[in-house]
Amino acid sequence: MIPLVLATHNAHKVEELRRILGARLDGIDLVAYDGPEPVEDGTTFEENALIKARAAARHTGHAALADDSGIGVDILGGSPGIFSARWAGPARDSRANLELLLGQLGDVPDAHRGARFTCAAALAVPTADGLVER
Repeated sequence: MIPLVLATHNAHKVEELRRILGARLDGIDLVAYDGPEPVEDGTTFEENALIKARAAARHTGHAALADDSGIGVDILGGSPGIFSARWAGPARDSRANLELLLGQLGDVPDAHRGARFTCAAALAVPTADGLVER
Protein backbone atom coordinates (compact mmCIF):
# COMPACT_ATOMS: atom_id res chain seq x y z
CA MET A 1 0.00 0.00 0.00
CA ILE A 2 1.15 3.53 -0.76
CA PRO A 3 1.04 5.88 2.25
CA LEU A 4 -0.80 9.19 2.05
CA VAL A 5 -0.18 11.32 5.13
CA LEU A 6 -3.17 13.21 6.50
CA ALA A 7 -1.45 16.41 7.60
CA THR A 8 -3.46 17.21 10.71
CA HIS A 9 -3.19 16.63 14.44
CA ASN A 10 -6.99 16.60 14.71
CA ALA A 11 -8.00 12.98 15.40
CA HIS A 12 -11.62 13.69 14.43
CA LYS A 13 -10.51 15.05 11.06
CA VAL A 14 -8.32 11.96 10.46
CA GLU A 15 -11.29 9.65 11.10
CA GLU A 16 -13.56 11.80 8.94
CA LEU A 17 -11.09 11.74 6.03
CA ARG A 18 -10.61 8.00 6.39
CA ARG A 19 -14.38 7.54 6.24
CA ILE A 20 -14.76 9.81 3.20
CA LEU A 21 -11.68 8.78 1.22
CA GLY A 22 -10.85 5.29 2.43
CA ALA A 23 -13.17 3.33 0.17
CA ARG A 24 -12.33 5.52 -2.84
CA LEU A 25 -8.55 5.17 -2.75
CA ASP A 26 -7.64 1.56 -3.47
CA GLY A 27 -4.03 0.79 -2.63
CA ILE A 28 -3.63 3.95 -0.52
CA ASP A 29 -2.97 3.77 3.22
CA LEU A 30 -4.25 6.94 4.93
CA VAL A 31 -1.70 7.66 7.66
CA ALA A 32 -2.12 10.09 10.58
CA TYR A 33 0.62 12.73 10.85
CA ASP A 34 2.55 12.91 14.10
CA GLY A 35 5.28 15.37 13.13
CA PRO A 36 5.74 19.00 14.10
CA GLU A 37 3.05 21.56 13.31
CA PRO A 38 4.30 24.22 10.89
CA VAL A 39 3.69 27.91 11.41
CA GLU A 40 0.60 28.79 9.38
CA ASP A 41 1.70 32.23 8.24
CA GLY A 42 -0.08 32.30 4.90
CA THR A 43 -2.60 35.00 4.08
CA THR A 44 -5.13 32.68 2.41
CA PHE A 45 -6.68 29.28 3.06
CA GLU A 46 -4.80 27.97 0.03
CA GLU A 47 -1.42 29.16 1.30
CA ASN A 48 -1.97 27.65 4.75
CA ALA A 49 -3.14 24.32 3.31
CA LEU A 50 0.02 24.18 1.16
CA ILE A 51 2.23 25.07 4.14
CA LYS A 52 0.80 22.14 6.10
CA ALA A 53 0.92 19.66 3.20
CA ARG A 54 4.50 20.58 2.25
CA ALA A 55 5.71 20.37 5.85
CA ALA A 56 4.18 16.93 6.35
CA ALA A 57 5.50 15.65 3.01
CA ARG A 58 9.02 16.83 3.76
CA HIS A 59 8.94 15.49 7.32
CA THR A 60 7.64 12.04 6.38
CA GLY A 61 9.03 11.58 2.89
CA HIS A 62 5.53 10.67 1.65
CA ALA A 63 2.73 12.44 -0.18
CA ALA A 64 0.60 14.51 2.20
CA LEU A 65 -2.93 15.88 2.11
CA ALA A 66 -3.85 18.96 4.17
CA ASP A 67 -6.66 21.44 4.40
CA ASP A 68 -7.33 24.85 5.84
CA SER A 69 -10.84 26.10 6.40
CA GLY A 70 -12.93 28.69 8.15
CA ILE A 71 -15.90 30.98 8.07
CA GLY A 72 -16.07 34.43 6.53
CA VAL A 73 -18.85 36.76 7.62
CA ASP A 74 -19.86 39.41 5.09
CA ILE A 75 -20.58 42.21 7.57
CA LEU A 76 -17.17 41.60 9.18
CA GLY A 77 -15.36 42.02 5.86
CA GLY A 78 -14.78 38.27 5.52
CA SER A 79 -13.46 37.81 9.05
CA PRO A 80 -12.65 35.68 10.88
CA GLY A 81 -11.46 33.89 7.70
CA ILE A 82 -8.07 32.22 8.14
CA PHE A 83 -8.20 33.16 11.82
CA SER A 84 -11.41 31.20 12.49
CA ALA A 85 -9.80 28.60 14.77
CA ARG A 86 -8.06 31.28 16.85
CA TRP A 87 -10.71 34.02 16.69
CA ALA A 88 -11.11 34.10 20.49
CA GLY A 89 -7.43 33.43 21.21
CA PRO A 90 -4.61 30.95 20.66
CA ALA A 91 -6.32 28.10 22.56
CA ARG A 92 -8.44 27.20 19.49
CA ASP A 93 -11.55 26.90 21.66
CA SER A 94 -14.54 26.30 19.35
CA ARG A 95 -17.11 27.36 21.95
CA ALA A 96 -15.23 30.61 22.72
CA ASN A 97 -14.83 31.33 18.99
CA LEU A 98 -18.55 30.86 18.41
CA GLU A 99 -19.55 32.96 21.40
CA LEU A 100 -17.25 35.80 20.34
CA LEU A 101 -18.53 35.73 16.76
CA LEU A 102 -22.18 35.67 17.83
CA GLY A 103 -21.47 38.52 20.25
CA GLN A 104 -19.96 40.54 17.41
CA LEU A 105 -23.12 39.93 15.40
CA GLY A 106 -25.46 40.67 18.30
CA ASP A 107 -26.91 43.87 16.81
CA VAL A 108 -26.86 42.64 13.21
CA PRO A 109 -30.29 41.62 11.84
CA ASP A 110 -30.54 38.07 10.49
CA ALA A 111 -30.99 39.41 6.96
CA HIS A 112 -27.47 40.90 7.11
CA ARG A 113 -25.66 37.89 8.58
CA GLY A 114 -24.43 36.44 5.31
CA ALA A 115 -21.44 34.13 5.63
CA ARG A 116 -19.60 31.41 3.78
CA PHE A 117 -17.49 28.46 4.80
CA THR A 118 -14.31 27.99 2.80
CA CYS A 119 -12.12 24.91 2.63
CA ALA A 120 -8.90 24.65 0.64
CA ALA A 121 -7.24 21.26 0.23
CA ALA A 122 -3.62 20.75 -0.77
CA LEU A 123 -1.64 17.73 -1.88
CA ALA A 124 2.15 17.77 -1.72
CA VAL A 125 4.95 15.32 -2.34
CA PRO A 126 8.43 15.70 -0.85
CA THR A 127 10.03 16.60 -4.19
CA ALA A 128 7.54 19.11 -5.65
CA ASP A 129 5.64 22.30 -4.84
CA GLY A 130 2.17 20.78 -4.45
CA LEU A 131 -1.34 21.32 -5.71
CA VAL A 132 -4.14 23.23 -3.99
CA GLU A 133 -7.85 23.61 -4.71
CA ARG A 134 -10.54 25.67 -3.02
